[in-house]
Amino acid sequence: MRQLAEFCHELGTREIPSDAMHAAARCIVDWMAATVPGGIQPPATLLAAALSSEVGAGLALLIPSGQRLGARAAALINGCAAHTIEFDDIYRDALYHPGAPTIGAALAIGQERHVTGNLFLRSVIAGYEVSTRIGVIVQPTHYNFWHTTGTVGTFGAAAAAATALQLDSQGCANALATSGTLAAGLQQAFRSHSMSKPMHSGHAAETGLLAALAAERGVTGTLDILEGPRGFGAAMSNNPDFSNLVGNVNAFNIRDMTFKNYSCCGHTFAAIDAARDLKSRYQLGAADIASIQIATYAKALEVAGNPSPRTVFEAQFSLPYCVGVTLATGSARLEAFTPGRLEDPEVRSLMSRTQQSVDAKADSAYPRQRAATVTLQTRDGRTLSSHAPTRKGDPDNPLSDAELSEKFMELVGPITGTTAARELLGVLWNLESICDLAEFP
Repeated sequence: MRQLAEFCHELGTREIPSDAMHAAARCIVDWMAATVPGGIQPPATLLAAALSSEVGAGLALLIPSGQRLGARAAALINGCAAHTIEFDDIYRDALYHPGAPTIGAALAIGQERHVTGNLFLRSVIAGYEVSTRIGVIVQPTHYNFWHTTGTVGTFGAAAAAATALQLDSQGCANALATSGTLAAGLQQAFRSHSMSKPMHSGHAAETGLLAALAAERGVTGTLDILEGPRGFGAAMSNNPDFSNLVGNVNAFNIRDMTFKNYSCCGHTFAAIDAARDLKSRYQLGAADIASIQIATYAKALEVAGNPSPRTVFEAQFSLPYCVGVTLATGSARLEAFTPGRLEDPEVRSLMSRTQQSVDAKADSAYPRQRAATVTLQTRDGRTLSSHAPTRKGDPDNPLSDAELSEKFMELVGPITGTTAARELLGVLWNLESICDLAEFP
């Protein structure tokens, strides 16, 4: 823990490459793109009502309403909103969405403490670097029962908040140690329609922030919480090795983020890419398709193999639905996940003709690579197949800055208005010029 804490502390002041700082800005643009539409939906709206007494009691911004409230409440609600529409970033090797909890905490405490844009970016980097390193070590077995964004995300939020508070290495150690014993989030929350899953990221943001605030005042933590015999690793993973936890301090994981191109579970993305390719290449309509075969890695079927989703939430975790709606409409963004589209007879018909299977080669490459093959039998007797070796948005097939900006405008513009969205986007791309984050945006 001490080595990890020293690494966290140094990220607040050491020289950081410009491309890593730019990568942090990309993460914040993407986080805001998910948080604005997530903030006008439950559970964020319900949490805001439940915590209405907090409004006006602080400097942290509630997104997108613009109301100000205390840092912990803002971290909770914004952290929840960022994970609601399933459009937030991914660190592939850790099976983890770092942005929702990490940036939720960093922005809230950054505004309350009047930090600069530069320190805000550093805080985000610290949260990503600390938590992704932990996440890689505890995977893949951690993901059998635990939601990494709720568990490992608590460390990310604590590291980000500790950096924003400019804690020394001992303070960072205590913040991380306390966050480890309070981390939570169970996979069962994925298995049915509820508001629990986005609550995981909100809880992680608030809890990590609390741990850092407590450490600032001298609250100590159990420094072997990661590697101890009754610690985080032993309880939530199988034989994790924390001996080289930090590794290469110059290997900034934030450079290698996946930015979602679709508003659903990331395990469906490679199959969606393959379906989009087939639809575009052969100009297919739903009536042209006799059957669909999806072959991908086993975890994708475990998490997103639902053959008959009943709700929009369940549809976001359904490979047959995601592929079917893509083949029917050409899109798997927000409009694809609405009650009306869920009942589309063309989509439902395509789902009924879909089979799923594990591709051994794709399974052996997981989690480092997320691949899928979609094969169609057409009514005129053709067999058409497309293999997606990776996902659009992954580090090896990234969204460009321009594509990320387009995603932002598509998601934020309808809510704030095009002019306001474009102005906000400009601020986000130039965060280093901000002198006081409380004045953001």
